[in-house]
Amino acid sequence: MTELLANLTTVAGQVATLFIMMGVGFALKKLKRITVDAQKQIMFILLYVVSPCLIVNAMQVERSAAAAKSMLLTALGCLIYFVITVVISRFFFKKREPDTRDVLQFGTIYPNCAFMGFPLIRAVLGDGAMVYASVFLIIFQLVHWTHGVVLMGGRKSASVRAVLINPGTFGFIVGLLFFALNVKMPWPLGNAVSFVAEINTPMAMFVIGAQMADTEILKLFRKRDLYGVSAVKLLLFPALTALALFPLGLPPMVYCVVVILCAAPSAGVTAMFAQRYERDEATAASAVSLTTLLSILTLPVFAAVAKFVSG
Repeated sequence: MTELLANLTTVAGQVATLFIMMGVGFALKKLKRITVDAQKQIMFILLYVVSPCLIVNAMQVERSAAAAKSMLLTALGCLIYFVITVVISRFFFKKREPDTRDVLQFGTIYPNCAFMGFPLIRAVLGDGAMVYASVFLIIFQLVHWTHGVVLMGGRKSASVRAVLINPGTFGFIVGLLFFALNVKMPWPLGNAVSFVAEINTPMAMFVIGAQMADTEILKLFRKRDLYGVSAVKLLLFPALTALALFPLGLPPMVYCVVVILCAAPSAGVTAMFAQRYERDEATAASAVSLTTLLSILTLPVFAAVAKFVSG
């Protein structure tokens, strides 16, 4: 129990650090030092430059059978999470209007693994865990560009091109080639990629904070229906995943990565897809904001428990 409390305290401090950086972005947006156009530009840099560099840099590890096996097990754990959430989410929010129902289901399934999860994984588990976080992100990309698009836009909206051609897939393919060939990047290039990857945490936190500045925080806590979304996303699905993965005897690092990432709040792409496919944008933005705020209470618990249980 003492070890669990120590883990909880440590992780809570690391989550608080991330929220402080979010607070900087929130304040800058409120002071009008970050504009809407600037947010879009930062998002573009994060998605198309920083994220691929982060993945490639994470996969600059020594090739070994153990590492390859752990990567495959991470993919398996991630797939189990999505099977659980996609199936069970269909039983929630059935009485809501289709536009709202689909947005809420999407928000409970897809975690903010890149912008919120990656910084937390790095803070809690260290750089060595980032290669497994990258595998999780790739599975996330594959599922949300197939099931997610069908859920929000209908079957006709799904595109093989979108699944295969995106920044995350590109970064993973490049990183996987380096890993498979056991090749390290020349140090000037490796340093450049590493330096770009380093800015992911503060930039991602600034953007999330700026996005939250666009919502009326106090009103969020008065929307009772959003608490159901938060409970499913932040408590039920991570708990079910942790229980389902435990009997598999996954390596501790893999188990912790999957549990922590699936416990992240609703992905920002929830609001982006709602806007793109003309669904309930207000509910999507509110769900993302409230789950992000409440995750400061739930993320430390799941991270600490995952570390304790996995040993």
